[in-house]
Amino acid sequence: MERLPHPFAAQDRQAGYRYQLSILQLELSLTQVLDQPVSGRIFFEDVIRENLDIGRPKQVQLIFDRRVTKATPGPFRTRVITDGVIPSLHIDYKGTRIKQYHKEGRALRTETTINNTYDFYIGKNLRNLPALRRIGFQANQRLLQVQRISHDCILAEEAFQKLNRPVRVTTQRASALRFADPNVQALWRALLLFQLLPVGFSNSELRQHFASLLGQPPQSLSQGQMTYHLRRLRLHGIIERIPKTHRYRITNPGLRILWFCTRTYNRILRPGLASVLPQISAPNSSLRRSFDKLDQEVTAWIQHARLAA
Repeated sequence: MERLPHPFAAQDRQAGYRYQLSILQLELSLTQVLDQPVSGRIFFEDVIRENLDIGRPKQVQLIFDRRVTKATPGPFRTRVITDGVIPSLHIDYKGTRIKQYHKEGRALRTETTINNTYDFYIGKNLRNLPALRRIGFQANQRLLQVQRISHDCILAEEAFQKLNRPVRVTTQRASALRFADPNVQALWRALLLFQLLPVGFSNSELRQHFASLLGQPPQSLSQGQMTYHLRRLRLHGIIERIPKTHRYRITNPGLRILWFCTRTYNRILRPGLASVLPQISAPNSSLRRSFDKLDQEVTAWIQHARLAA
């Protein structure tokens, strides 16, 4: 104000006229930067899917800590707006809006924009800025707390990637348990045969079933090879050694991983690909017909785009 020209002349100021700055619009934002952009994209897509009802009155009043009645002006809505390939989530409360989007492919950006301070029964004078900042940042934090359930997809992605990457525990290192490796699938299915045994299983017992699933005689697998597989499974947390014995048992997280991965591979991926790929699927397969129709529509759209250009 010392540098800017005063809107009132000296004569007006002497007459008692004063000029005060006011808040026309206030934007308060939080940005969470992610070290893995692909995880951020997965997270934000789940955020949108899980929070399409976040704009309803019952949800809005929790975010802004304001009671919503029939007399509260609306509309109350959740909007998903796509700019190119970047979607954004919009939530409205009176003249205030919250916008969330995946910023520059690396961060989750949450912005609360207050367009009318009287929505919160606060004046527009600059001295009210701390109170408005508190309202805006609290709304951002409450929204993120509501969306915490969507963070499970990142944790699940990390757990899945740990299986498919080598692991290091203290000074010990084990190779990856790759989901699509047929040897790994056979090893997992062999382990599930021992899930109900209270005494666990030994190296030789696992070798018998593992070899049969590979279509090989047990003698073709040495004890050292099985020790290598057991060590991999132990360092990945799939199995644990029973104290004071040479036997092993499946851990609770390991059992869930084995169930899910083997059933997904056998009941979804393999039959699904068999129904989709034209060289191996039946012509009357409903899934293949859907993919053929999709391919035709995409090809037609490309041809139309070429003609328009």
